[in-house]
Amino acid sequence: MNRKEQVLQDVVIKFAGDSGDGMQLTGSQFMNNTALLGIDLATFPDFPAEIRAPQGTLPGVSGYQLRFSSDHIFTPGDECDVLVAMNAAALKTNLKALKRGGKIIANVEGFDSKNLRLANYPEGINPLEDNSLDSYEVIKIDVTKMTREALKEFSIGMKEKDRAKNMFVLGFLYWMYNRDMETTEKFLKEKFGKKPEIFQSNIKAMHAGYNFGDTTETFTTTYKVEKAKLEAGNYRSIMGNQALSFGLIAASQKSGLPIFLGSYPITPASDILHDLSKYKNFGVRTFQAEDEIAAITSAIGASYGGSIAVTSTSGPGMALKAEAMGLAVMMEIPLLICNIQRGGPSTGLPTKTEQSDLLQSYYGRNGECPMPIVSASTPSDCFYAVYEAVRIAIQHMTPVIFLSDGYIANGAEPWKYPTSNDLPPIEVKFKTELGDHEDKFLPYLRDEKLVRPWAIPGTPALQHRVGGLEKQNITGNVSYDPENHQLMVKIRQEKVDKIADYIPSQHLDSGAEKGKLLVLGWGSTYGAIKSSVAELQREGYAISHAHLRYIRPFPKNLGDILKNFDQVLIPEINNGQLIKIIRDQYFVDAKGYNKIMGIPITKTELVMKLREMLGSNN
Repeated sequence: MNRKEQVLQDVVIKFAGDSGDGMQLTGSQFMNNTALLGIDLATFPDFPAEIRAPQGTLPGVSGYQLRFSSDHIFTPGDECDVLVAMNAAALKTNLKALKRGGKIIANVEGFDSKNLRLANYPEGINPLEDNSLDSYEVIKIDVTKMTREALKEFSIGMKEKDRAKNMFVLGFLYWMYNRDMETTEKFLKEKFGKKPEIFQSNIKAMHAGYNFGDTTETFTTTYKVEKAKLEAGNYRSIMGNQALSFGLIAASQKSGLPIFLGSYPITPASDILHDLSKYKNFGVRTFQAEDEIAAITSAIGASYGGSIAVTSTSGPGMALKAEAMGLAVMMEIPLLICNIQRGGPSTGLPTKTEQSDLLQSYYGRNGECPMPIVSASTPSDCFYAVYEAVRIAIQHMTPVIFLSDGYIANGAEPWKYPTSNDLPPIEVKFKTELGDHEDKFLPYLRDEKLVRPWAIPGTPALQHRVGGLEKQNITGNVSYDPENHQLMVKIRQEKVDKIADYIPSQHLDSGAEKGKLLVLGWGSTYGAIKSSVAELQREGYAISHAHLRYIRPFPKNLGDILKNFDQVLIPEINNGQLIKIIRDQYFVDAKGYNKIMGIPITKTELVMKLREMLGSNN
């Protein structure tokens, strides 16, 4: 059979099906296979909010979007080239994101009358048969039937056979994109090696999908994406929560301090607890507490005892932790609060992304309670950003809030991982004895950073009082004196402000130092902003991009950068939070671009907004 191979530069595939169809597993396996080939990639997993919505319904659709390219890319793509639709609901939910002329790989069995009814199609309407998809290339495959046929010799039940449908689809796509199946075979061996029949059935289903593509005369073209031209080095694919966990372990090794994580499971932060619990050999201690309050207070105790203390959560958990965060501020101890943001308020959109908690992180505690805020921009950036957050917490004796979100946490990208020598040191200074001129320990006697000493309980002669009541300056005794309270409030604020002297200056991610428009971003808007700005720069527009890691305090030169531009745009996946802080601190008439749909800002929509602001003249 004569077949041709077509080389493509960029491909976006969306795997979509019922939450029990294994779309996340299918997508992640194709992603790992892609990463090992040295092809650049970006992913966007899309989970249903319900643990198990009714099968076949629109709320139960689970998706995994993967973009892979021979160029360096920064987003998972605005539109899909290929949509894998395991049932009618998956097609209906995701068709709007498919390019005209794109491919639909449809599991025919998922479009029977029951599935069509559950997906709210009108009686008698089947999109695979009514010509409504004529503007797309539709590949109809009876995945269920062929999977069952491939596994007819296995003694496992029909339900177990149907669970291998995703492997059939994966095998077909491996054939379509000229891939080797070895990586997934190894994965299946590790996952199901102790269940031989399950292991063999998945292998057989995957090979059946591959052979279907290879032997069916309908398909005349296979596709290939070349290796990306990335900077030389050792790479691995990494998700945001994984990178965060590795960053904490790296900070532990460089500082010489053990890690303690006190956490209560909450989407999308739970994977941090899962990941860190695997690394007890690095001195990591994890504690799944009975609630959010116990989680953070256990971490406070660990910090008092000399550990790198961490608690992880999302927005609703941050609300519950607020009182204890105030306690940590009053005690002036190092503590890291990792907030993996999601849609709110209340339980809101548990599995959807949103930059929803910046104002909560700034102001969401009683009293004057300042805390530094550090934000990650991409999945791999979580490693470096959380490492820096730990450094600030330890060296400035303060709790620090680290912000990520569901898009970053669950997304993946190639990561050129560093060696230990590439990471800056984290110097730890414990108070171990009285000084030459000290008669007694003064726990709030400060250094040039306004940082008080860190004394471990049980250290001889260094007994001191801790707690949430206001402390007398220097002595640490409980004090209700009005003048002392004002003094301590001012000192705690100044201590956080002085961190600006010990962080890098803000740099421009791209563009000239002066121009018509600066796009200022933070967090997961990074990819969309970078891609949009780059397109307009190629067209000759005077536009620049700056992205914040340090949000409290801001880098000292940020105000000067803002004043160098005629206009400032701040895109956010919220109703306008950073923009309020920027306007307040710098009196800049910044404009906002806000999207609050539980999904990221796309390059296409942001380019339109930027063109509108820049006008037709460059």
